[in-house]
Amino acid sequence: MQLLQRTLHPDAVENGSEFLRTAVRAIIRQQDDILLLYTERYDDYSLPGGGVDDGEALDIALIREVEEETGATNIAILGSIGTFEELRPWYKKDYDNMRMLSHCFECSADRQLGPTRLEHYEQANGMRPVWVKLNDAIAHNHRVMASSDKQGMSIARETWLLEYIAAGNLDHRVA
Repeated sequence: MQLLQRTLHPDAVENGSEFLRTAVRAIIRQQDDILLLYTERYDDYSLPGGGVDDGEALDIALIREVEEETGATNIAILGSIGTFEELRPWYKKDYDNMRMLSHCFECSADRQLGPTRLEHYEQANGMRPVWVKLNDAIAHNHRVMASSDKQGMSIARETWLLEYIAAGNLDHRVA
C-alpha cells in the first residue's frame, strides 16, 4: 500500500526499541458529509477504525471496527487509499516507541446507523459516530489543536487525513 505520510513525534526515542501496531481507518462519504467519530474527552473528530488483531486480515478488521464503532451496515470496501505511518513514544516500559501503521480505505455504507458496540474506554471518552461536513470537521480539529491542552496524540494524523480527502486525493485502486 502506498505511503501517504510519515510522522515522528518529538518525544519518540531515536533508534529506540519499537512496538508495531497495525490499524485500519475507513473513509465513508455521502455527498459533502463524512462518517466520523466525535470524542468528547478530546473534542475531536476521527475516522472510524482501529487495531488489527493478530492474524486478522485488513479487510475483516476494517469492517469489524466500523460496525463496532459506528453501527453502520452494508459496509463495502471501494479501494485502498494508502498508509499513514507514525513513530510515537510508547507508554509502557517494554518498548521505547510505538510504530503505528494506519491503513486507510475508502468505503461505502448505509447512512442510517444502528447501535454501536464501543469498548469501555471509548464509551468513557464519550465517543459517538456522527455524519458531519468534511470541512467543518477539519476546521474544528484545527481549532482544538490551536487552543486545547486535552487533545489526543492522534488528532494531527486524523486532521492530515481529512485534509488529504478534502483535497481530492482519493484514488480507486482495488483493495
